[in-house]
Amino acid sequence: MLVVSGVAADLDYASYFGGASAFMRFHRTTLHSLAGSALMACVFAGAFCVLDRKWPQKKLELKSANVPLRFMPALAVCAVGAAGHVLLDLASGVGVQLLWPFRAHWTAWDLATNFDPWILAFLVAGLLLPILFKLVNEEVTSGQKKRTGQGSAAFTLLLIAGYLGARAHWRTEAVDLLLSREYHGRVALSADAFPVPSSPLSWRGVIGTDNTLEEVEVPLNRPGDFDPNNSATLYKPEDSPALEAAEKSSAASQFLVYARVPIATVRRIEADYRVEVRDARFPSDDDDPANVFLRIDLDSNSQIRREEFLFASWPNP
Repeated sequence: MLVVSGVAADLDYASYFGGASAFMRFHRTTLHSLAGSALMACVFAGAFCVLDRKWPQKKLELKSANVPLRFMPALAVCAVGAAGHVLLDLASGVGVQLLWPFRAHWTAWDLATNFDPWILAFLVAGLLLPILFKLVNEEVTSGQKKRTGQGSAAFTLLLIAGYLGARAHWRTEAVDLLLSREYHGRVALSADAFPVPSSPLSWRGVIGTDNTLEEVEVPLNRPGDFDPNNSATLYKPEDSPALEAAEKSSAASQFLVYARVPIATVRRIEADYRVEVRDARFPSDDDDPANVFLRIDLDSNSQIRREEFLFASWPNP
């Protein structure tokens, strides 16, 4: 029950096959919200209760009574699994829509990447150490009470919680460092720090100035190597009728709910215009499906001809 309810939320990943628009609308939304998680926990708890009555567990001792699985204990187990999934996804930079369908708002703590090798290492260690201790216990103290692994499991969960708490502290340090510097002579007006998988002390900084976005690496373990003048500069587009028309489109409104650090580019294609808006929280070469961008084509009179969401990892004309 715990495993099934803990992984079921990722069924919304199937929206990837419906294209970038469907993926942005449904991934980490429907099944990752509070309402969706509660509904899933109830459905799975009820399903396991039905299965338990249809195929009851065989008892090793004939004298033991075969008590059917009750709904409330099953619901508690399924709720723990669903809540654990949502909490881990909240820690990643993409985030979840907790209040869907009542409010379109993304919540993210930016503490870990989608695949964090350190969390995986903690979980693997928590799984293998009880097996090792059991072998040692059987070899050295045969006949004594066997280890259940509960202590190792509790310690692993505390270790992960402490790791995420430390990353929250390091992220605050990274943001403070980013806001304290100038970038090619430009004053930082806003800053975000996004995790990278290589090291808990390395962050990718995105700084907003009056007319640019600056991208720079923040190595907290080597503060002397931090050089704000090594930042990559992305220039914000100048105001234009094409940009203004694109910003007023329904697709732009939807994308701005999703994007954390939107940056637009405006290109002239013969007599027409093409406006593209991407989310700078993702590196330009990031092949994560969550790296979605918006493309709007307009005619010479700034009238929208086409608007579409695209995956940055797909080859796009």
